[in-house]
Amino acid sequence: MTTERVIEAAGVRKNYQGGTEGAGLNGFDLEVTAGTVTGLLGPNGAGKTTAVRILSTLLEMDSGTATIAGHDVRQQGGEVRRRIGLVGQYAAVDEVLTGRQNLVLFGRLNHLGRAKAVSRADELLERFSLTEAAGQAVSKYSGGMRRRLDLAASLIVAPRVLFVDEPTTGLDPAGRIEVWSAVRQLVDGGTTVLLTTQYLEEADQLANRISMLKDGRVVAEGTPDELKTQLGSDWLDLVLADPADVPRVVELAGPFADGEIRVHDVRVSVPVKDRTKALVAMANSLHEARIEPEDLTLRRPTLDEVFLHLTGAAA
Repeated sequence: MTTERVIEAAGVRKNYQGGTEGAGLNGFDLEVTAGTVTGLLGPNGAGKTTAVRILSTLLEMDSGTATIAGHDVRQQGGEVRRRIGLVGQYAAVDEVLTGRQNLVLFGRLNHLGRAKAVSRADELLERFSLTEAAGQAVSKYSGGMRRRLDLAASLIVAPRVLFVDEPTTGLDPAGRIEVWSAVRQLVDGGTTVLLTTQYLEEADQLANRISMLKDGRVVAEGTPDELKTQLGSDWLDLVLADPADVPRVVELAGPFADGEIRVHDVRVSVPVKDRTKALVAMANSLHEARIEPEDLTLRRPTLDEVFLHLTGAAA
């Protein structure tokens, strides 16, 4: 497995005049290995989009260093742009043109000859399962189809690194799954992806590594499993049939709890260390108290819980 770093950033700072305290970037560090998906997560204003704009040469940093495929973002912008693609938060395709016409246009804008642009367009339409809709105006496309076309357009010149800024914002579940599949295809083909998202499930599904941002700097990084492990405890979740049983269940769970017990309506969540022992003991206590829960499950912490814990974002 390659360990080549295709994105490197160290001490990157960017402050906006008149911006709120903590906005922009305040010592942003990042390393991304070739052929992987790295997710940038953080609450609104944490600096995710600012980081992407700086790394893609659309915005100048105030200080720090950053390289893409060994080329300095500030000093070698032209070389960087030859090696990257960018998919913004909103589809950049023309709704009047057909899918094929859009891709041919992007090919021509990237200095491909007419025949090569058409050939590349057809190749990408097939790759993203858009061949049947190639002759339709983009205005008739679903949200998921537009985002797939947008991804295809960013790959006209097969970039080594693709920046994808919140690719599924506003899409329904079916559209999100379509885009996830397209991103996986890109990585299978050797493209390195830097993904910003506010959907924790999206990062869990796609990212090999995750960097969590708060106030313009990375506060935690690792694989999804490594980040979940940082919370330490597993969780015992109980769903009760009778709300009146909640206080008694909280009392019974006290001896097994490894932290604060959470209650939401008829759901009681108990942090536990010895998962098997706690599950058996809780089940026995419920049986003796003649309380029959509707559900009793043992689970690992979710990425959502890690996110809330590390960034302090509002639930």
